[in-house]
Amino acid sequence: MKSFINRFAPIPVVMSVLLGACTSSSEKKEETSKPLTEAERHLPENAIRGLKVADGLEASLFAHEPMLVNPTNIDIDERGRVWVCEAYNYRNQLNPQNPVKNEGDRILILEDTNGDGTADKQTVFYQGTEINAPLGIAVLGNKVIVSCSPNVFVFTDENGDGKADKKETLFTGIGGIQHDHAIHAFNFGPDGKLYFNFGNAGDSIENKEGKVIRDPEDNIVRNDGKPYRQGMVFRCNPDGSEFEVLANNFRNNYEVAEDSYGTMWQSDNDDDGNRGVRINYVMPYGNYGYTDELTGAGWRQRRVNMEDSIPYRHWHLNDPGVVPNLLQTGAGSPTGMVIYEGNLLPEKYRNQMIHADAGPNVVRSYAVEPDGAGYKATINNIVEGTGDNWFRPSDVCIAPDGSLFIADWYDPGVGGHQVADLDRGRIFRIAPTGSKYSVPSFNLDNPDNAVKALQSPNIATRYLAWQKLHKWDTDAIPALEKLYRSDNSRFRARALWLLGIIPGKGFGYITDALKDKDDNIRITALRIALETKADTIGIVKQLINDPSAQVRREAAIALRHNKSKEAPELWAQLAKQYDGKDRWYLEALGIGADKQWDTFFPAWLAAVNNNWNTTEGRDIVWRARTPQTLPLLVQIVSNPEHNPDNYLKFYRAFDFNPGIDKEKALRSLLEGHHPQQDRINSIVLMLIDETKVPMTPSFKNAIASALNSVEGTQDYVDLVSRYKLRDKNNELLQIIEQSNDKGLQTSAIRVLLSTNNGDVLLKKALEPRDSTSLKIIKALGGYEDKKSKDILQAIVLDTKYPADLRNAAIESFSHGWSGEDRLLALAKENKLPEDVKPVAVKVLSTAYRGEIKKEAAKYLNISTGPVNKISPVAQLVTMHGDATAGAAVFTTYCATCHQVNNKGTDFGPKLSEIGSKLSKEAIYTSIMEPSAGISFGFEGYSFKLKNGTQLLGYISSKTNDEITIKMIGGTEEKHAKSDIVEQKPYDKSLMPEGLAQGMGEKDLVNLVEYLTTLKKKN
Repeated sequence: MKSFINRFAPIPVVMSVLLGACTSSSEKKEETSKPLTEAERHLPENAIRGLKVADGLEASLFAHEPMLVNPTNIDIDERGRVWVCEAYNYRNQLNPQNPVKNEGDRILILEDTNGDGTADKQTVFYQGTEINAPLGIAVLGNKVIVSCSPNVFVFTDENGDGKADKKETLFTGIGGIQHDHAIHAFNFGPDGKLYFNFGNAGDSIENKEGKVIRDPEDNIVRNDGKPYRQGMVFRCNPDGSEFEVLANNFRNNYEVAEDSYGTMWQSDNDDDGNRGVRINYVMPYGNYGYTDELTGAGWRQRRVNMEDSIPYRHWHLNDPGVVPNLLQTGAGSPTGMVIYEGNLLPEKYRNQMIHADAGPNVVRSYAVEPDGAGYKATINNIVEGTGDNWFRPSDVCIAPDGSLFIADWYDPGVGGHQVADLDRGRIFRIAPTGSKYSVPSFNLDNPDNAVKALQSPNIATRYLAWQKLHKWDTDAIPALEKLYRSDNSRFRARALWLLGIIPGKGFGYITDALKDKDDNIRITALRIALETKADTIGIVKQLINDPSAQVRREAAIALRHNKSKEAPELWAQLAKQYDGKDRWYLEALGIGADKQWDTFFPAWLAAVNNNWNTTEGRDIVWRARTPQTLPLLVQIVSNPEHNPDNYLKFYRAFDFNPGIDKEKALRSLLEGHHPQQDRINSIVLMLIDETKVPMTPSFKNAIASALNSVEGTQDYVDLVSRYKLRDKNNELLQIIEQSNDKGLQTSAIRVLLSTNNGDVLLKKALEPRDSTSLKIIKALGGYEDKKSKDILQAIVLDTKYPADLRNAAIESFSHGWSGEDRLLALAKENKLPEDVKPVAVKVLSTAYRGEIKKEAAKYLNISTGPVNKISPVAQLVTMHGDATAGAAVFTTYCATCHQVNNKGTDFGPKLSEIGSKLSKEAIYTSIMEPSAGISFGFEGYSFKLKNGTQLLGYISSKTNDEITIKMIGGTEEKHAKSDIVEQKPYDKSLMPEGLAQGMGEKDLVNLVEYLTTLKKKN
C-alpha cells in the first residue's frame, strides 16, 4: 500500500508522458496481443486492453492513479477540465481494515495543459471531512454543487484560482452518511432550473435551515406515503426555491438526465439479484411502483393480479397508477447518465441516453423512438470491460468537443457497501478513431456568440450561455430567434426556453410554437407555459385534438390539479382518444385526473354517452380513483362470460378505491350466480376488510365455497388465517403432510399453531414416527415461534423417537435466533442425549452468530479455530477450479440461502448473474468476509415480540401497521408493529462467517469458478 504522502502528492507535468502511452494505437498491436498476468491486467498502461469499444470509436486514458482514486461522479467544465468526486473513504466504517484519509475526501480538477489528450495537472478544489464519499458534482460557472449525503453543498470559486473560497449548504437531512441510496448528482435543465434525485434511503429533504421542505401544494417531501414514497425526482430554482417532486416510488434512481425539450430519463436499480434493473422515461408526477402505492408494502407481498415474472413484479407493473418501464436490462448496478446531444459520436448515439452500468462493466446507449404516448428503445453498447471486469463505470459526461468521458471506479466489485481497491481510479475518453481532444473556444461578449455557446453539447458551457442570454432579456431576441428558426429541433427548443420566459414577450413565442409542425416543439411550448403559469386551459384547448399522442399526453398531465370548470370536459375529450392499448397514455390520463376523478370521470361518461363497456372504456374504469367506478367494476367481473382469472386486474382495482362503498361492492359479488362463483368468492374474500364483515350464514357459505375452489393452496391457508377459521386444523395438517412447497408448509404451520389445540394435533401427527413425521419436523423449523420450538425440543429429548427424526429435529430446532439460543441452553444444561450431540455440534459450529459457536465450544466438542487454511485472495484468484464440481458445492453450502435460476432458497441476493457483476476477487471477498459488504435491503435485524419470541432476519416489507420479516431459510413472517417490543440492527451479515474455512480451499475455488460462469445471456 502506497503511503498517503506519495499517493496524494501533486502530479508533475511529466505524467503526461506516461499517460500518453496508454492510448490505443495500431502501432502497438503486437505488444497488446501478448497475454497478461493477473497483476499486469490491472496496471494503467494496460487499461485500454481491458476494454471492448464499439466500431468506429476508440478509447484513450485521460487520467489514472495516483492522480485520482475511486471516482464516483464527474463533470466537465467549459474549459474541458474534468472535475472529479473521489470517495476514498467510502464505507470505511464497514471496512475497518482499510486505512482512512482523515482529511476527508477530495474534489479534484484534472486538466490537459499541453493538448496531448491526457491530464497533466491536478488541482485539489476542496478537501474536508464533511466531504465523505460524495456521489454528485455539477459545475455551473464559478459555483460547484456537490452531493454528499446527508448534505448538498454549493462551493464558490470567487477568484478563479481553482480553489473553493466559500461553502454554503443548499439542502440537508437527506439519508445517512455515505449512503449510495440517498442524494445524487444535480443537473442544469434547459429551463434554467436544477434537476436531481435521491434514492429510497433519502427519506426526506430539508432546507439549509434544517426545515423539512414542502412542495407547492404544501405536502412534506418525505417517504411516508403522504403522498410520496421511496426514491424521488426533483426540480427547483438554483437557490432551492419552487421545489417540486416530479416523480416518486423508485428504489435507487441514480442520476436524472434531461434533454433539450425538458424530457427526463433515468435508471433505477432493483433489489440485488432480481434481474429488474430498469430505464425510465420520467413522466411528470408519475408513480413508479417500487412499493405498493397505498400501503407501502414490498413487491414480494402477495396481492391480486401479481405479475408472473419477478423482474416485473418488482415494480408492481400490473397495478393501476404505475408508469411502465422503458427498458429492463437485467442484473446490474446502474450509475451515471447523460443525454448525448452532440455530433462528434456516430449518428446512432446522437440525441440518446448514454448510461454507465458498473455491475456488468458496460457503458450503453439507448436508442429511443416514440411509441404512442410513450417510447421504445434498443440497446447499443459503447464500451464493455470484457478483458478486465474491474472496469466499473461510475459516471459519464460530455466534453465541449462532443467526446464522451467515463469515470471508472475500478474495483473487483461495486456497491453492496464494499470497496476492495483504494489505490486505483481512471478517466477514459471515447471518441471516433483518430479524433484528438480539443476544446472549442468561445466567448460570451454578445448574444450571437452566446447563442453559439448555447449549442454546445457540454452542459457547463450551455449554463454560462443561458445565464448571459437570460440576463440580456429582449436584447437577446434577434440571436435567439435566428436559432429558433434553424432546422435543428433541439437547438430550437433551447432557444424557445429562453424566448418563452421573456416578460411581456414570452407568451407570443409559446403561442407560435404550439402550432409548430415538430411534436417536440409543441411539447416544449406547453411545458414552458406551465412553468410560467400561462393560460393552461387555453393552451390545452389548442392541443386537445393534436395528431400526436405524445402531445396529448402532455396536455392530459397539464390538467393535473387544475380547478377550472372547463378542465373535466377537456380531460374527457382527451380520454375519448385513448385506444385501449397505450398504457403510457392511460397513465397520463390518470395523472391528469389526480384528486379530481369525481368530476373528470362523469364528464368522460357523458362524453361517451355512457357507452363505457368497451376495451378502452374498461381500462379507464380500471385506472380511475372514484367510488363511481365500483358498480362498473362489479359489472365487469360478474359477467358470466368472463373467466375470473382473466379479469384479475379489475379485482385489483377495488383496492385503489377504499372505503365503505368498496366493501359494499365486494359483498355484492359474494351474492352472485356466476358459473365460477366459488373462484370469485376466493378472490373477493381476500379483498374485503375482514374486520368489518358480520359472519352471517350467507357469508359463511361464501367462505366455504371459496375454500373448495382453492383447496391445498396458499390461498386456502390465507383464507383460513384471515377469517380465523378454527375448524380447519385437519386440512392444514394435510397441507403440511402433502405439500412440497416449503413456504406453504410454513404458512400452514403458523396458522395451525395459532389455533386452539393446533399443537396437540401436530404432536399427534408425529406419533407414527415415519416419513410423514420427518416432513412435519422439517416444516416446523421454518416457523419461529415458542410452540414450534417446544414441539421440536420435545422430540430432540425423547429417546423413543428414531435417531433420524431426532437428528432432523435438532437441525430444524436450531433455525433462527431463538433456536440457536435454546440449543445452546440445552448443551449448557447437559440435557442433550449423547446420540444427538454430533448433529448439535454440526449445527452450532455453523451458527450465524460467532459468539454462539464460541460459547458452545465450552460444552461441546467444537473447534473454535479455522477448520481449513485458506490462501489469501490474491493467490486464490490465480487458481482454476472445476465449475461442475462448484455447482455441487453451491448446492451443499449456498443453496440454503441463495437461488440460481430459481433453484435454491430465496433468502439472500439471487446469484443467477453474479458472474456478470463481480470479479473473482469480489466473489472470494464476499464469501470470506461477508460482513464487509452487505447489500442494501439485506441488512439484518433482531426482533423481540411481546410473546417473548426472538427473530433474526431482514425487513422484506413494511407498511404503517406491519413489518414482514424474512428469516434465514427463506420463510417470512408478518407481524403487527404493535407486537414488536424491540428492533435492533444486526451489525454483521446474515451470511455465516467461516463458511470458506468450513468447505475448504478446493471446494471454495470450485465454487467461485462456478459462480463466475453465471452471467447474463445476451
